Amino acid sequence: MGSKGRSAHIDCFSGISGDMFLGALLDAGLAEGELRRQLTLLDLAGWELASEKKQCGGIAATALRVTCRDDHPHRTLADIRKIIEASGLARECKTRALAIFSLLAEAEARVHGTSTDKIHFHEVGAVDALLDIVGAAIGLAALGIDRLSCGPLPMPSGWVECAHGRLPLPAPAVCELLKGVPTYGVDLQQELVTPTGAAIARAVASGFGPMPPMRIQAVGYGAGSRALANGQPNLLRLLIGSPLDACEAQEVEILETHLDDWAPETYPHLCERLFALGALDVSLTPLQMKKGRPGFGLRVICPPVAGQALKECIFTETTAIGLRFRREQRLTLPRETGTVPSPWGRVRVKKISTPTGEVLTPEYEACRQLAAAHEISLREVYTEVARARPADFKKEE
Repeated sequence: MGSKGRSAHIDCFSGISGDMFLGALLDAGLAEGELRRQLTLLDLAGWELASEKKQCGGIAATALRVTCRDDHPHRTLADIRKIIEASGLARECKTRALAIFSLLAEAEARVHGTSTDKIHFHEVGAVDALLDIVGAAIGLAALGIDRLSCGPLPMPSGWVECAHGRLPLPAPAVCELLKGVPTYGVDLQQELVTPTGAAIARAVASGFGPMPPMRIQAVGYGAGSRALANGQPNLLRLLIGSPLDACEAQEVEILETHLDDWAPETYPHLCERLFALGALDVSLTPLQMKKGRPGFGLRVICPPVAGQALKECIFTETTAIGLRFRREQRLTLPRETGTVPSPWGRVRVKKISTPTGEVLTPEYEACRQLAAAHEISLREVYTEVARARPADFKKEE
């Protein structure tokens, strides 16, 4: 495998565990022989890896099981770091595996009120978890996955037995690991997200939410070890493909305010500041305000992460004393920026993939500069661009 530049999305409709994630990687094309070969580089004895194909809810999936001796010691983060660093694994795999274990150590330390160097991992430090985590790093590298997202995670109720005794679900370490991550409650009293699974998702995913635009090339299903009481398939789905360049957020924040007693000639400056802070779109609409005064409606569309900075900018750069804001979903068409030939040289355009085919649209500023440089009309430049075909498009490097 190993083709770089692939994207993946973790669909956690029944949660995530380490063996489910590794099973999904195998199901999506990771060679089991290569996985075994690299895991032996850890120089750990007394373990066996077994995978099998099984049906779960009518869906073919891969179930992975790791068995090991009972005499393995409980390990600290320092012990695990020594094992991984001393192995013959690639640096990329070592870095990713250690990042996952560091998140686990930090979560466990917060739960138990101690420091990471004093945490003995128990289940987390057991050989099966070590193999799951290192195997996840091996699999992502072998499949060439360098961008990964994750859907919202289900949170059940109930109890789980572990080395610390009886703990409420979701497990306390899971709650720590998933701070700031989209989650939702489900009416099940079974563990769905394990600490190892939560740490893998948190460490490897660059974002949480809907699946980003991609052309799907492979789908893998990893089976969980238990049947779920509500009858839904206990599976983790991994979708792998090539990313599409519709890179805007598909969940956006809408900021709105009404402006009066404001100098509209400052609008170009305001736009420049808002776009520099991450705005995706800015619009201004004339309004008839109360008492008959003219005013303006300002609307800004942005990724949620940019919302706070943009709100502060609006308060600083306008006369606004209040704002309204909300979250909305949106759908955007995949597009690429590039150039097409013209009598005056190559012209910058967008190539947009629509449901009926590819369409080229001129970039206004590039066409305006070309018209001014050659003392021709803007309409003439647009007419020439309209003659170009998608086959003439050359993507910008």
